[in-house]
Amino acid sequence: MTALCHSRLWLVIGLSLSALFGAADAFCQTTTEKAPDTIEARLLACAPCHGAVGEGTNNAYFPRLAGKPAGYLTNQLVAFRNGRRRYPPMNYLLEYLPEDYLAVMANYFAAQKPPLPAPVPPDVSQQLVKLGEQLIEKGDYNRGLPACSSCHGPNLTGMEPAIPGLLGLRASYISAQLGGWRYGTRTAAAPDCMQIVAGHLTEDDVKAVAAVLASRPAPANPQPVAKGSFALPFACGSQPQ
Repeated sequence: MTALCHSRLWLVIGLSLSALFGAADAFCQTTTEKAPDTIEARLLACAPCHGAVGEGTNNAYFPRLAGKPAGYLTNQLVAFRNGRRRYPPMNYLLEYLPEDYLAVMANYFAAQKPPLPAPVPPDVSQQLVKLGEQLIEKGDYNRGLPACSSCHGPNLTGMEPAIPGLLGLRASYISAQLGGWRYGTRTAAAPDCMQIVAGHLTEDDVKAVAAVLASRPAPANPQPVAKGSFALPFACGSQPQ
């Protein structure tokens, strides 16, 4: 092989190696780039179940988080972490997170304001619709049932710091949560007002309330009202629900 051929061969090899190492260097730079360390990036883990900003998904049993009072959301995260509220995936995900960080998560979702989903027409009889409206607006004094609106607000949007709004949730989710309160699988620190109230509900009451709440359109201002905006029937407005 002539000297000229040797020179050309080494030139080809050199250029090939240079391209190879250049590509490898570019690959390493790309793969070592860090994702942004922001609360938005961290909470993308919540998006498959609860939506990108907590707006909810098509799964009726995964609730909307956006816009609920931060105190309420913190209480729920702590309840899942401590096992007082039981759902294995949530219990597992939150088991080792400190309360300060749970509060940061809660504040993020509380600050999100996506529109409420469209209301769903009730799929129960007119008799149950009337019952649901009665229990939501007036309660049933003879059975020890205060109106839903007496705790969750006249527009059912909740009150700071720890009473959630009831709008934008599917009937099946509301029914499941009321069932949890009734049967003790969902509890709160004393005084456990929801467990007391739910204990007076019948199966028809639950179906009626859930169907009517899911059918309610969003009010002009869907945000929780300020603490003390209305008097509560129980001394549990600041308690973990």
